[in-house]
Order: sequence, then structure tokens, then C-alpha cells
Amino acid sequence: MDDGISGASLCVPGYTSLDQNPEIMTACRKISELIGSMTIHLMANTEKGDIRVVNELSRAIDINPIGTMTRSHWMEAIVMNLLLYGEGNSIVWPHTWSGNLVSLEPIAASRVTLMPGENMYRDYKIQIDGVNHDPSNMLHFVHNPDKTFLWKGRGLRVSLQEIAQNLKQAAATEKGFMESKWKPSLIVKVDAMAKEFADRAGREKLRADYLETGEAGAPWIIPAQQFEVEQVKPLSLSDLALSDMVKIDKRTVASIVGVPAFVLGVGEYNRAEWNTFVQTTVKSICLEISQELTRKIILSPKMYLKFNTMNLLDWDIKEISSVFGALSDRGIVDGNEVRDRLGMSPRDGLDELRILENYIPYDMSGQQKKLVQEG
Repeated sequence: MDDGISGASLCVPGYTSLDQNPEIMTACRKISELIGSMTIHLMANTEKGDIRVVNELSRAIDINPIGTMTRSHWMEAIVMNLLLYGEGNSIVWPHTWSGNLVSLEPIAASRVTLMPGENMYRDYKIQIDGVNHDPSNMLHFVHNPDKTFLWKGRGLRVSLQEIAQNLKQAAATEKGFMESKWKPSLIVKVDAMAKEFADRAGREKLRADYLETGEAGAPWIIPAQQFEVEQVKPLSLSDLALSDMVKIDKRTVASIVGVPAFVLGVGEYNRAEWNTFVQTTVKSICLEISQELTRKIILSPKMYLKFNTMNLLDWDIKEISSVFGALSDRGIVDGNEVRDRLGMSPRDGLDELRILENYIPYDMSGQQKKLVQEG
């Protein structure tokens, strides 16, 4: 059995599934966890602007979409199917009773097949466990539409497949180097024609008699005519520039999936980069999901669903206090709205709009003494 490193032993054969790659899984898990942590608001159009509506429908979607999962778990399953397992397609089966929404069941990607219809470029069927279903009765979330069948997503498989193979090969190479026992730092040349060195037992005796010492750092005393010692530097992972190649591949994965590189352990945390990630990648996927939910679940033309992405932005408490405190001073938000942003419970008497001048009620701002002059 060869315990050394050979090209054949380090070669990774076969197909590499994206969900078996730690970097790709980490990137997709980060997006799914963030989207799963956001609240979903049911909004209604009014003459004064859009307002949040809290009713049984909003509760069914944002709190209890299905009895067997938490809302966060439910949304994470949808997003993981969308990005990874379903290759750009995530199916949710709405169950109703007497016209009321009972549950929204996410379907495992392994149970779903998308079948083209008579007009394959426009019509299709969603097959679940071998049974065809009308797409109009299902929630079909799509990410990265296919170039031919526009109703179908294709996810990130094509873009990431080669990189996933490279990362798996790098891991195998590193493992092979770490497990290999052939890393000598010294070579001792001896006279192979001498009988005492011709077999393994003789060479072991040589090592025990001349090269092993009782104390660390003790000198070797060897016959000059029979031995020659050379120091060599074995090939290392640094020599292969493996770390640099892995960093490049990780950055490429991060770029394709749309997460900051530091999420995959490359570079340091950057606040601006994180906020850009939330406002672009996360927000765009949230829009894909909220639009399909609104289109299939909401009957009223004046209502829609949206994710609250503001809570994912990296705000420190000083910024929140400064920004919302200034808005409160200008009568744009009330005190309880400021307290809500700081994670505090509302208090009585803080639900009025006030302005900076003596903090008087907004509708009395024109009655200030300096504005009312005698005569």
C-alpha cells in the first residue's frame, strides 16, 4: 500500500454536487437565514400612503404559514430550494378550506418535476410525486430564469459547478499532504554496497546507532567515510500556492452567489459591503418571493406583501438615536416610533408629533409667542 502522495491519489473523480460544497452551502445558508429572520408585512394602499395591515391573513403568512414549522424554518426551506436544491425553482402548495388559507406547504425539490406543456415556451405543468398540477394553483418561485424556458429557473448550477470542483480538489490535495508520511527534511547517503546497510534491519540499526540521540539538540557523531547528510526542504502547500487559489475561488463563489467575501472567511468584515449585500442580493430575492405571494395569495388589488429589509442593515445604536431623534425633533416621527427602532416598548404620551421648539404638539407650532406679535 502506498502511503505517499501521487497524482492519482489526489485526483477527485466524479460529479460534485453543489450542496456538498461547504463554501456554496455557507453562502446560500446565510441568505436563507437572513430572509427567514425578516418579518413579512401585509400592506394596503390608502390615499395618504401605504400602511401596514394586521389581520388573520397577515398572521397566516408572517407567523403561522404551516403547522409543522416555524415561520423562519419555513422561509429558509423555500430559499434553499430556490438557490440550491431546486436549481432556481421553489414550489409551495397552498392548502385552503372554504376559501380560507389553511397552510402553505413547501415541497422538497426532489419531489418536483417541471413538465413543458403543448406550447413548451409558455405552458408547463408542475409535477409533484408524479401527479400534474396547474401552476396557477401553486406558488412557483423562480431565480435566474432559464434562457429558453423563461418560466423555469436554472439557479447557480452552471456558474458554480467548475468552481465547486476546484474547491473540492483543493481540499483533497490539502488532506493528502497533511496525511502523507513522506516529508523527510534530511537525506542520509550511505554505502549501499556495505552488507550492514543492504537490508531494512541494517538501515534501522544505522539510524538507532548514529542518528538517534538521547537529548534534543545533541550532535550526531558519524563516520565521515560512510555517511553524507543533506538537508532538504520538502514540498509544502505554500509552494503549491494552494491557499491563494482557494481564496480566489472563494471570492468567485461569493461574487456569483452575491454574498460578501468575508462571509466565506476571506478578508475582514466591512459594514458598507454588508449593507450593500442586504440592499441588493437579499432584497432582490425577497422581491421575487413577495411578488409571487402577492400574485397568488392576495385577492385585493389594493394590498401587497413586502419584507422588512431595514432590520438587516448594520445600524449601531448611536446612528439610530441620531437619525430618528432628528426626525422626531422635526415632527416627522413620534417618540414611540423612535423607541420601537431602539427595541423599547411604547410609553403613554409619546405618540404625538412634536417639533424642536419647546417640544409642543405639531398642530400648535404656529402659536408660538415669537410668531404672534402684538398690534
